Parts: sequence; C-alpha cells; structure tokens
Amino acid sequence: MLHRKGVLNFMPDYILSFLIALVVAYVLTPKIISLAKKAGAMDAPDERKVHTAPIPRMGGLAIYVAFMVAVFFTVDLTTEIVGLLIGGTIILIVGVIDDLKNLPAKVKLAGQILAALVLVLFDIRIDWVSDPFGDMIYLEYLAIPITLFWIVGLTNTVNLIDGLDGLAAGVSTIASITILLVALQQNYILIAVLTAAIAGGALGFLQYNFNPAKIFMGDTGSMFLGFMLAGISVIGAVKSAATVALIVPIFALGLPILDTTFAIVRRYMSGKPIFKPDRGHLHHRLLDLGFTQKQAVLLMYVISGVLGLSAIALTEVSSGFAIAIIIIVMLVIFLGARKLGILKHKKSVGTN
Repeated sequence: MLHRKGVLNFMPDYILSFLIALVVAYVLTPKIISLAKKAGAMDAPDERKVHTAPIPRMGGLAIYVAFMVAVFFTVDLTTEIVGLLIGGTIILIVGVIDDLKNLPAKVKLAGQILAALVLVLFDIRIDWVSDPFGDMIYLEYLAIPITLFWIVGLTNTVNLIDGLDGLAAGVSTIASITILLVALQQNYILIAVLTAAIAGGALGFLQYNFNPAKIFMGDTGSMFLGFMLAGISVIGAVKSAATVALIVPIFALGLPILDTTFAIVRRYMSGKPIFKPDRGHLHHRLLDLGFTQKQAVLLMYVISGVLGLSAIALTEVSSGFAIAIIIIVMLVIFLGARKLGILKHKKSVGTN
C-alpha cells in the first residue's frame, strides 16, 4: 500500500517518484563530481577504454540518493522494501570501495552475493515459475540458488555494458520504463513506482554522463542499477505470473544480457579467462566499424527500445504469439551477432 508524505495528492505516485528522483540526481551529480575528484575516484584511460583523459567516477552515488529519496516519499517501508533498500545499500558500498580501490573480482563477487542474500533473508525470492501453458512449477530447494544467480547475473550485466558515455544509464532508463509500463498494464503500482524512481535517477544523471561525459557512474552506479532492477523484478514475480515478470526484464535488459553472454562464449571459445576484459563487446565492434561514441550509444538505445517494445508485446498476446516473438527476436540477434563478429576473439582489435 502506497502512501503520500507530501501534498501532491493529485499526481500519481509513479510520476511523483520519477520527478523526485530526476531532480535529486540532476541537482546532486555536480556535487558528486567534486567529491569524486577530492576522493581520487578517477577513471584513468587504458587500451580497452575509449576516453583519453581521467574522468571522475562514483557518480552512482547520485542515482542511489535519488532513488532512496523518491522511495521514502512515495512507498510504505514494508519488510520487502526495507530488504531491497538494505541490499541496495550493500551493493552500493561494494561499488564505492571498488571505484576507490579497484577490488579483486572475487571480492566484488562476494559482495554481490552478500547483497543478494539479504533479499533472500527478507523473503524476496523466486519460489515458482509458470510454463507457457500456465502450469505452475515450484522451485523448492532450487529457489534460493536461482534467485541468487538471477540477482548477481543482472547486477553484472549492467556493470559490464558500462563502456561508453551514457550507455549504461540510458539502457537502464529504457529498461526501467519498459518494466514500468508493463507494471501499469498489470496494475502493479508498487513495481511501477520503484522502476519510476530508477528511471528518474538514471535519466537525471544521464545529463552529465552523455558524451562527452563529465562523470562516470562507476561500479557504484552500474551494479546498483542492475541489482535494483533484478530485485524489483523478483518482487514483481512474487505478485504476478512469475514467468511474465521475469521475461519482461530479460527482454528489457536484453542488450546487456546478450552482450555479457556473447562475451562469456567468446572468451571460452578463444581459451581466454571468462572474467578477463576484452575489446569484443558490441560497443567496441561499433567503434571499430567507424561509429562515433554518440552514434554507437544512440544505436544501442534503439536496440534496447525495440527489445523493450517486444517485452511489452509479450504481455499483450497469446502464448503462441509470445513464443513466436521470442524466436524471431533471438534469430535476429544471433544473425546480427554473427555479422558483427561478436562471438569471435579478434587479436587485431587495437587500442582507442
């Protein structure tokens, strides 16, 4: 049950949530830029990165504060919301430390698992899914590991796509709006308000993060966005047909999910460590093809938007049409990946 702590009772909660987060992130980000510079949280250029001068990071702090303020003013602090906020705070702390100290991958993963476990402890987990015929499949003892895999997996997909100015913030905004629209279709107002806060915070930050970026969100922001979208989708799964609730964020975040999947396959096939960064991501391929940063990011926004529209369509059609949409989208993606050579490890890819 949502409540209103302010006086804007004429405005829907999700719009108020979006506007609060948008304004807070927009006003706060310049202060975070100064803070990051003083703290030494600077992202230095290297052979994988496309920027040529150190840029302050840790901008995700602005998104975090914006989300928290919006939630405080528009949502009742139930047990599951408290769990979500605690888990999000833990993942933020891990991100801040990583932006300052560059944590080892195993330590960062441990922090992600800890944050995900907090959600499970607050009973935010995937207990069942439904098949295309509407039958319920109870996960039983698999519920906790599947929930942990889902949350940690989505956390890392957004983290890994954060390679160009404005890319992660824009894709997260599009994904959030997609889930928001589906939540409104299904009349899940709580999910709509939470995703509106994510969208507002990411969009407010994007004003300073789009090319040429004045600040990066860093792991502070990318992990927080991925974690919150994962956690919110699990809460939605508890309240609805779980398969629909989980397929929608998969499509909404389809771009980073697929880019991460292709990276894992590519590195495995080439004998490279799966967690070792490379320059084979989609945005690297687009830059190698001659796209500018802005052009590559805008194209990836369009791809995310198309996937988002597909996610919305899935909720409006029969199971047969939904399966057809999924098959067509996957086929187009596979052919596009082959055309761009995303599955191949190119030793000749140079620095930028």
